[in-house]
Amino acid sequence: MSELAIFGGKPAIDESKIPESLFKWPIVTKEDEDGVLDVLRRGVMSGLDVTEKFEKEFAKWQKRKYAIGYCNGTMALQAAMFACKMGAGDELICPSKTYWASCLQAFNLGSTVVFADIHPTSLCIDPKDIERCIGPRTKAIMVVHYLGHPADMDPIMEIAKKHNLYVIEDVSHAQGGMYKGKMLGTFGHVAAMSIMSGKSLAAGEMGMLATDDKEMYDRAMAYCHYERNNSKYISTDYLLKYASMPLAGVKGRVNQTCSAMARVQLKYYDERTAEIRKAMKYFWSLLKGVPGIRAHMVDESDGSNMAGWYAPHGLYCPEELEGLSVERFCEAVRAEGFGTTPGANKALHLHNIFKDYNGLNYDKPSRVAFTERDVRKLDEGITVSQQVQVYSIPWFKHYMPEYIEMYANAFKKVALNYKELLAGDEKRGTESGRWFFYTDKKEKK
Repeated sequence: MSELAIFGGKPAIDESKIPESLFKWPIVTKEDEDGVLDVLRRGVMSGLDVTEKFEKEFAKWQKRKYAIGYCNGTMALQAAMFACKMGAGDELICPSKTYWASCLQAFNLGSTVVFADIHPTSLCIDPKDIERCIGPRTKAIMVVHYLGHPADMDPIMEIAKKHNLYVIEDVSHAQGGMYKGKMLGTFGHVAAMSIMSGKSLAAGEMGMLATDDKEMYDRAMAYCHYERNNSKYISTDYLLKYASMPLAGVKGRVNQTCSAMARVQLKYYDERTAEIRKAMKYFWSLLKGVPGIRAHMVDESDGSNMAGWYAPHGLYCPEELEGLSVERFCEAVRAEGFGTTPGANKALHLHNIFKDYNGLNYDKPSRVAFTERDVRKLDEGITVSQQVQVYSIPWFKHYMPEYIEMYANAFKKVALNYKELLAGDEKRGTESGRWFFYTDKKEKK
């Protein structure tokens, strides 16, 4: 009988032995509960006192002068675009391999998105492809630290300086991560992120923005915080003319139950993510040299790290397994007891909303409604975003070697016995993934 569970062998993972705490996230304690209950009992869910305390604590932790809380990361990122003075006809350069909330909101400002390719091993925006995307109306670069991996910030900032562009860091996947000893979210002109319940910094449903620039802070505040668009918070004269009204025409205020939870989660975040890092690095150390699979992780020798390792994935090398498809590989790993899936986010430029969607009821699609060039033609230069092959791996929250070894053995077992899988391989192609994904906390089959 085959060793592989997909053909009747014994699974590498005995799920009955896996403690729930290995994957459970966020870690909620009585301290979290007490903070949330205090907000509820005082009836200040729509208040500001707890949120403002968290904003100060977050700014200090993030090593920025200013921070603002939002109802979600999508709104925080849109406010960051507005802070960069993006408007009708302006262009935002964004990696194609990311979640839609990194860029789609640009349409709400009359702006558009130009997609850049990604680096094949970091999966972050490739600095070498950015200049191909720059045009007369380019206003900003959206840098996504994708799946927790730091983007290569040094050349990106050099390009931005050369062309007088804003840099927005989307840190939704990488709160607390480091690039060459400096915290992610401190390189660009402004940083924004989601801290919803599925992220490594998890506070329910919430977003954060951080910057050192007072005018950018004021613009981001005035954009959708009508109750704080006044002289108590804002000092930029041209904005005070519109005090008491949200410039976006929407409200982005945080529910303070989330702010209360965020305060507690941030308090223990560095300690908890240090254990996550230890667990994830141990997992990959067990798979070093195994054919067909590579770690998606940063070299920490220069002071870089991936902090909470949000939505961790591995890189797949089919050429080392005689072309075995990533779909078939994942099918076999699932039989061993871990619910891995092929792919991550699909390349955004392939979605119809970036081709012909006309949400403005204008005479042209939204993506080119106010542009001076048809930015859709630049999508033809994107290749890596469509060709790179990845698969999900366990997101360990605790360092428990005996259980981590079970999961590593599942991947190793399949890779070393790949020849048995070739005959039944339908070779379904390389463009696996989803337009969005939500991490499964229980890591089910």
